[in-house]
Amino acid sequence: MGFEWTQFFQYLIIGLASGSLIALIALGYTLVYGIIELINFAHGEVFMMGAFFAATVVLATGVNDESAIPLILVALGASLLLSMAFSGVLNALIDRVAYRRLRSAPRLAPLIAAIGVSFILQNVAIYWKGSNPFTAPDLIPRDYRSYNVLREWPLLRDWFADSTLRLRLLDVFVIGITIPLLLLLSWFVYRTRIGTAMRATAQDREAAALMGIDINRTIGVAFALGGALAGAAGMIALFYNNSGRFQMGFQYGLFAFTAAVLGGIGNLGGAVLGGFLIGLIWSYSDGFIGNYISGWGSQWTNSLIFAILIIVLVFRPSGLLGQATPDKV
Repeated sequence: MGFEWTQFFQYLIIGLASGSLIALIALGYTLVYGIIELINFAHGEVFMMGAFFAATVVLATGVNDESAIPLILVALGASLLLSMAFSGVLNALIDRVAYRRLRSAPRLAPLIAAIGVSFILQNVAIYWKGSNPFTAPDLIPRDYRSYNVLREWPLLRDWFADSTLRLRLLDVFVIGITIPLLLLLSWFVYRTRIGTAMRATAQDREAAALMGIDINRTIGVAFALGGALAGAAGMIALFYNNSGRFQMGFQYGLFAFTAAVLGGIGNLGGAVLGGFLIGLIWSYSDGFIGNYISGWGSQWTNSLIFAILIIVLVFRPSGLLGQATPDKV
């Protein structure tokens, strides 16, 4: 069987779209862990609540796939911004209610609190939308369009003569929203005053407090920022999958946490790199590898992702871009 270039590029684009979505969620994990070394297991449910809120906003507007394009764009923009605000406030509220008083407690206490918050949010979601999956308005075209761009290059004509690039507007929508958000986050963390306070707090909380930084406020901003990114990811995932359910935070949250660990938890660039790697592995494992390995299917995806994670951590325990931290004495 010859190499299927058309499918290869198709799954590459799908992988980049999925990876950018996972990277948004992974940044929420790594922002919080980088400052207070807490694995916020409720983060996946914050992402899910963002998706639910986005569905509520769009349904409230009454916009559907037959509406005028300007109305659809306004509805999508409103659902994105409102979902980010909703999830950001929700995540900051979770920190204020469940985590703040446990700052000095043993690490097991906030971890158990995070798991408890996760279950609470799942039950709120069931009360909100029910336990069955619901369908989102299909506002973005899902059909593939073929572009014969590669065959125009004379040097590649022999390789790509029978191949085309199949592209969905849906994938462009995902990448077109997530990349600017990733760049905006990078600017915020490295170019603003509060971003500098976040990095200082992550490096040494006690020294940052002595320099006049409000630690609780800084941590609250990190939670709000991570929640806003999770809300954006929830809105994107809602329309990308055309559905939502109360368990949707589990798989995406698990993959995002894996991406954060793979890239080096606490490292923003590592979270983005890990997200794209997980997205590409997910895409190729679900649809491309089966063309060459008999019996391979999507049921092997989780095993492949975690096998790669284990291999990376065996040889580089701090992750691909993480730095090993010396033990404190």
